[in-house]
Amino acid sequence: MIVVVFSGSRYADWRIADKKRVLHGFRTPGINSYIQDERYITQLLNKSNHLINNAEKIRKIFFFGAGVSSPERQQKIEQTFAQFFKNAKVKAGHDMEASAKSTFGDEKGIVGIIGSGSNAAYYNGRKVLPNNYGMGYILADEGSTNWLGRQLLKDFLTETMPGSIREKLLYKYNIDRRSILERVYYNPNPNLFLTSFADFIHEYRDEPYFTQHIKRGLEIYIRTYLIPLSESYPDSQFNFTGSVANNYANWLRELGAEHGLHIGSIIKEPVQNLIKYYINKN
Repeated sequence: MIVVVFSGSRYADWRIADKKRVLHGFRTPGINSYIQDERYITQLLNKSNHLINNAEKIRKIFFFGAGVSSPERQQKIEQTFAQFFKNAKVKAGHDMEASAKSTFGDEKGIVGIIGSGSNAAYYNGRKVLPNNYGMGYILADEGSTNWLGRQLLKDFLTETMPGSIREKLLYKYNIDRRSILERVYYNPNPNLFLTSFADFIHEYRDEPYFTQHIKRGLEIYIRTYLIPLSESYPDSQFNFTGSVANNYANWLRELGAEHGLHIGSIIKEPVQNLIKYYINKN
């Protein structure tokens, strides 16, 4: 049996396959090695019957997630998983690698993620080349649901959003200045709180207020990540994964075209293509 996991900050998508066939597909809370410790990860694994029932039969695990960007973070995931899956060889990698393999396979190009976080990099068909991007939800993540959530809450606190949007927000969420500041600055995992407004933003995406914010985020993302990469690797195709890229694909293509960027495939969740990739390799 092999397992492929693709994890963002909010959710982790799992696929278990055996003899070239996918047996189980399910979702758990996200695993981020920057934020969560070994105890949290172990407790999460112990809550899934699919994992408990198949733990001894699994031989290979390919884990890709936000925050797995250094040997130390990779080792943390690999060691924690190895204690749970006693007979498995565990390989942990960055979410950029997963997005590259799921959209390009073994071909080269520039891959972007715009989901709960955001990033972009050049993929040479074998590995993602390192760069200075990917600084996380505090310093970066332009255009992501984290970034959009920050803008939403800032406008709510400063009372600069339209009154109709404010009313809808208050109707759906029990928030005020005190609760917002507490959850952002004092509670664990503030990024999960910031991204929790993604569905609300998507529901009202055609409201001029949200349309403007979403397009502004995509424009900043393009200028920050994609244009510099296009100058370093001219004539490259751009492929994307992530909920924002998928949900607002038309706007992303429109803005990309204005900058002369060749945008190819856009998929929401890489895990389906990833499991096919590794089934063919094993």
